[in-house]
Amino acid sequence: MDLRRYGHVDAQDVRSMLLDIHDEVYAGDPDPFHSRERFTYFLDLWSSRKNWRCVSGWEDGGPVGYAYGSVLAPGGWWQGSTRPSDLRGPVFALSELMVLPKWRGTGRAKIIHDALIAPVDARAVSLQAEIAHKKVVRLYESWGYRKVDESTSHDDSPHYAVMLRDLR
Repeated sequence: MDLRRYGHVDAQDVRSMLLDIHDEVYAGDPDPFHSRERFTYFLDLWSSRKNWRCVSGWEDGGPVGYAYGSVLAPGGWWQGSTRPSDLRGPVFALSELMVLPKWRGTGRAKIIHDALIAPVDARAVSLQAEIAHKKVVRLYESWGYRKVDESTSHDDSPHYAVMLRDLR
């Protein structure tokens, strides 16, 4: 799999690709929270951060999926959740990890994930996973994450497991 890396300056160039992958991943999902319009808001919010980074995987001439996130502001944490009191130093927030349905279960998600966080200069990486998706939560646990809280970050958002993985 070919990996491509992007930063904040590339966000507009890859925006359509990220949105199209999102649409394929959530095709048929009736939840308005997973709509293209709602996701566009979050994509634009995250990619506007100067330290935003993204990695996409490519195979057979097309995208496999992507992951993106950024280092949180000092002391920052997920909306609707409380940062662990013993967590010191910078934290990388993994905002999205999406893999097209035909590539799921092939190990490519972990390759993309690892490529995104490998160069990160942070104490830990954190993410939110929908609690209803137990298989996804277990997958993240197998990658070294542990649940530290639960949150519902917005009135219309799913209930999340807030997960943390130490990097040092």
